[in-house]
Amino acid sequence: MSLTPAGPNADHNAPVSGPLADQFGRIAHDLRISVTDRCNLRCTYCLPESGIDWLPKDSALTLDEIVRLATIAVERLGITAIRFTGGEPLLRKDIGELIRRIASLRPRPELALTTNGIGLRIRAGELAAAGLDRVNVSLDTTDPAHFTAITRRDRIGDVLAGLESAADAGLRPVKVNAVLDPQTGLDDLAALLRLCLRRGYELRVIEQMPLDAGHHWQRTEMVTATQVIDRLRADGAELIADERPRGSAPAERWRVRTADGDEGTIGIIAAVSSPFCADCDRTRLTADGQLRSCLFARSETDLRTLLRGDADDDTIEQAWRKAMWAKAAGHGIDDVTFQQPDRPMSAIGG
Repeated sequence: MSLTPAGPNADHNAPVSGPLADQFGRIAHDLRISVTDRCNLRCTYCLPESGIDWLPKDSALTLDEIVRLATIAVERLGITAIRFTGGEPLLRKDIGELIRRIASLRPRPELALTTNGIGLRIRAGELAAAGLDRVNVSLDTTDPAHFTAITRRDRIGDVLAGLESAADAGLRPVKVNAVLDPQTGLDDLAALLRLCLRRGYELRVIEQMPLDAGHHWQRTEMVTATQVIDRLRADGAELIADERPRGSAPAERWRVRTADGDEGTIGIIAAVSSPFCADCDRTRLTADGQLRSCLFARSETDLRTLLRGDADDDTIEQAWRKAMWAKAAGHGIDDVTFQQPDRPMSAIGG
C-alpha cells in the first residue's frame, strides 16, 4: 500500500466523540505505550554498538502522566488493549506499579508487554500479580554465538530463563518475536521453532523493518515471509494456513508439523512484503509523550506539553482524535517518496 497522506485540514473533520477513528474507516482499539527508550542490548538491526543518546530523564513521562493518558484512552477513546514497550520496559523500576494502576481501569484493558526477556526471570511473578496478561519476548536465535553477534551481549541464558519464568507465572500465551538475521537466520529457524513448539511458546517471525538508528536497512537483505515458508517446507515441515479471519492481528498464522513430529502454530508478520495497514487498529505513545498514528509516521503530536501545561482531559482527548483522524492510509515503504522515521524503533516503541 502506498502512503496516502491526509489533507492539510483533515483533522477539522475529526469526530469529537465515539470510537477513535481515522478518515479511512479504521478504529483504534490497541494502544502501544513506550515506557523508556533505554535498552540493555545493542541489536544490530536497531541500535549501533555504542548506543545512542537516551532521552533526558525529565523529558520522559512520569508514572502519573502515563496513567492519566491511559485513562483517557480507555475511558474516552475506547482503547481495549494496551501493550508496554520500549526500549526495554523492564528497565523501568516502576513498571509493576504502572501495570497495577492501569489494570484497575474500567473497563479493564487487556495488558501485554514486549521485552528482550533479560529481566523477566526476576520480575515475571511481580508483573503477573500486578495484572499483566501476557508477554512477547524477543529472541532471534537459539544459537549462543549467533545471539551474541546479533545483540552484542552474551545474555541468551537470561532470555531462556525469562521465557520459562513467564510461562510458570501464567503469562500465557508466551510469544517469541524473531527477526531473522540476513546471514544466519534461516539456518536458525528450525531450532527456534522446535524450542517454541516443545515449550508451548508461540513463534512470531517478523520481517526486518526500516527502523534502525543508523538507517542502514536494505530491503534486499531482509529475510522475507516467503523465504521463511519456503525454508520450513524445505526442512520437511507441513504448513497449513489458518483460515480463520485475521482481523487486525499482524501475524498470518499457520498450523505446522515438523519433520520431527512437533506440532503447533507459527505466525509470520510480513509488514514489508505484505503490509496490513488497511486493518491497523493501533495508536502509539512514545516515552517522551509524543503521539504517533503509525510506526512509520514522520510527524508526532505532543501530548507531554499539554499534560505539563495543565490541559484538561477534554483538550487532550480532542488532540488525540485529530491526530488519529489524520492517519495516513499506509506506511508507504514501497513508495518512491518513502522516508524512514528519524527516530529508531527504540525511541518510538515496538
